[in-house]
Amino acid sequence: MSQAANTDFSRYPVPDLNELPDDLKQMVLKIQEKTGFIPNVFLAKAHRPEELRAFSVYHDALMYRESVLTKAEIEMIVVATSGENNCLYCVIAHGAILRIRAKHPLLADQIATNYRKADITPRQRAMLDFAVKVTNDSAALGEADFAALHECGFNDEDIWDIGSIAAFFAMSNRMANLVGIKPNAEFYSMGRDIPLPE
Repeated sequence: MSQAANTDFSRYPVPDLNELPDDLKQMVLKIQEKTGFIPNVFLAKAHRPEELRAFSVYHDALMYRESVLTKAEIEMIVVATSGENNCLYCVIAHGAILRIRAKHPLLADQIATNYRKADITPRQRAMLDFAVKVTNDSAALGEADFAALHECGFNDEDIWDIGSIAAFFAMSNRMANLVGIKPNAEFYSMGRDIPLPE
């Protein structure tokens, strides 16, 4: 039975979990087991199962590969660029993940609003400058942009990581806005009770 009537978090019909191909159903159930709920993005994107599968594979290849970037820094890129794209879903969902990974209850709000004023290192500021330029004006990238990151200790492979995460979420942000995906209520409170760093 379809959940098409349950579209309060998506502009498009949302399939019932049991209607999904088995690999996608198992993926979603595994996420639910880990988080305690199913993030709306997975059910909304399941409107087109083949695209959900491709999205998930590429997402995991970018977000979980071995990298000089910490898991918190990866989330910083997602939150900063999603803020630039005015993507409510990704700012709220990845902001929650950033609070937890950075063990800092204020950082996600700072980065989403104005990362230039956030409590981050100069290296992280350079990383986000580059990611935001990929998001807003990738055609203008030049040697000076790469040199600025080299000076902070990033090599060309690290820069690929920064740029590809920004580019992937530019697509994801636009699709989330197109589909009208709303954040799960659970995301808003996650990581808020973490003590402030000393």
